[in-house]
Amino acid sequence: MTALGSSLARGVRAVHWYVSSVMGDKDYERFVAHRRRAHPAAPVPTEKEFWRRRWAEQDANPGARCC
Repeated sequence: MTALGSSLARGVRAVHWYVSSVMGDKDYERFVAHRRRAHPAAPVPTEKEFWRRRWAEQDANPGARCC
């Protein structure tokens, strides 16, 4: 692979990482890992339940959002 192609691929990976981080793509995975580590006996909600609770919490307590 050429230097330009390598740099381009690295840039694409960086943009993908940034967008997925902003969109919360890995939030459920991080939540499950934390839940299993910190609360091993507690049940882990499904991904659908996780997002439903998260969105309900954000709607109930909007905090510092622009909209």
